[in-house]
Amino acid sequence: MKIFLIGAAGGIGRRLSPLLAHRGDEITGIHRDSAQTETVESSGATSLLGDLIADSTDELATKMRGHDAVVFSAGAHGTGQELTTLIDGIGLEKAAEAAAQASVPRFVLVSVFPDAGRDRERREGFEHYMKVKKTADVYLTRTDLDWLIVRPGTLRDEPGTGKVTAGPAIEYGDVPRDDVAAFIDAALHEPALTRTIVELTGGEVPISGAIRALLNGRPRES
Repeated sequence: MKIFLIGAAGGIGRRLSPLLAHRGDEITGIHRDSAQTETVESSGATSLLGDLIADSTDELATKMRGHDAVVFSAGAHGTGQELTTLIDGIGLEKAAEAAAQASVPRFVLVSVFPDAGRDRERREGFEHYMKVKKTADVYLTRTDLDWLIVRPGTLRDEPGTGKVTAGPAIEYGDVPRDDVAAFIDAALHEPALTRTIVELTGGEVPISGAIRALLNGRPRES
């Protein structure tokens, strides 16, 4: 499978590429900072400079053409409301439109758990981020793409366990970035897991079992 990975140098993207490469997939890792080239290449992806803000939909479609799937894990990461809108919001819309234009059917979006950060002080920038992410989710669900939206809980950097809790609606919790990447790796290669939203936290179910349960309509926690 040929994967077009948006946000390849990010916390999830650089963990996902080695998993995909281990399967024998070909990964094109798009990123906008040339200083990130080594990070992207060392993760197993082919580096490609691109910019969700500056690139037109046509330019993105040209870069995507020939791929089998798009994974969108990019984000503004607290750099301000304007960039949040341009990357997490408009950037997602451009990427989805480009995927359709390039005839790339599969599109996986890394979104955010609705309850993430609600235990902290409410700030305007954070509320804007949550609103933009929800609007992006809604936009993607209204496309004809073979979409999958993954909403992880609060992301952690400790090593993954390979076990999760996954379902259309689950209790809020933390999840290692390693396990988010591993879940996306597995879900991306399960074509029947499509046009659905999956909330994801740490748990006790092996990722393969969690995906089987989702396909059977029986999300499990243990």
